[in-house]
Parts: sequence; structure tokens; C-alpha cells
Amino acid sequence: MAITGGSRLPTSHDFVFPRGALVMGVEPVLKFQSAEERAKGLPVQQETDKESGLLVWSVLVIDQAAERKADAVVTVKIAAPHQPVPPEAIPGTDVRPVVFEGLTVTPWINDKACRGAHGSERHRCWPRLGYSLRAPKIGPVVVKASSKAA
Repeated sequence: MAITGGSRLPTSHDFVFPRGALVMGVEPVLKFQSAEERAKGLPVQQETDKESGLLVWSVLVIDQAAERKADAVVTVKIAAPHQPVPPEAIPGTDVRPVVFEGLTVTPWINDKACRGAHGSERHRCWPRLGYSLRAPKIGPVVVKASSKAA
């Protein structure tokens, strides 16, 4: 099968964010640093994309179609040589609607709620399916003018 673990499956912005997405911020994704590395005073490095080698940036967005408050804040990673600049806010607000071009999704199993057995307690696990979103580019939402006859 051509689909392997970690595959980035192409999708569309409208499929993932049917009611749109709002940018909250952009920051670098930092590589994990062990306690030993921190103790040595080694500098923290920014993560690089495995496929392109470019720096990875995390774009925090609000999914306007989220049914639960816990699912409303989503992260989309962007590989780029420089920090992506979000579109301008709607005048008079802090709202920044955005469109992700070339969006991909990578499913993964979120087993953070799994607990091992302690004493006579059985192993309990409530894994959920998680999704990692990536895009090469962000842009402003373009509103098409309606062609209503007067």
C-alpha cells in the first residue's frame, strides 16, 4: 500500500475549516531538548521539516466550525525559510481570517489518556484519533463580489 504511517494526505482548506479559520498567532516550533542538554546550556534549535528541510512554524487558529470548545483551537504547521506573516485583521477588530493553501492532514493515535495498571487496577485506555495539519502557505480570505442585478 502506498499510504504509510506519517503520510501527509492532501485535503482542502474548505474541507477542514468549512466555516473558516481565524489566526491567533505564529511562533517557531522548537526541537525537544533533554534535561541533560539544558543543563549543558546548549541553545534550543528550531525544528526543521523532514521533507523540505525548511524551518517549521506553528500557526494557532480558531476553527469556526468546531462543535466543542476543546476542539476550537487548532495548530497548523508551516515549513518556510522565514516566519509566515498572517493577513491583516478586519478593520476595527483583532479577527484575522486566513486560508491555508496546499493543506495536508496526517492522522495519528492520541493515547495521552492511557494509563498503565497499578496494583490490582486494570490497564485503561481511551485513545482518540488526532490529526496533524500542515500547509506550505497561508493567505488572506478573498471575498468574491456578488453579481446582483439592481
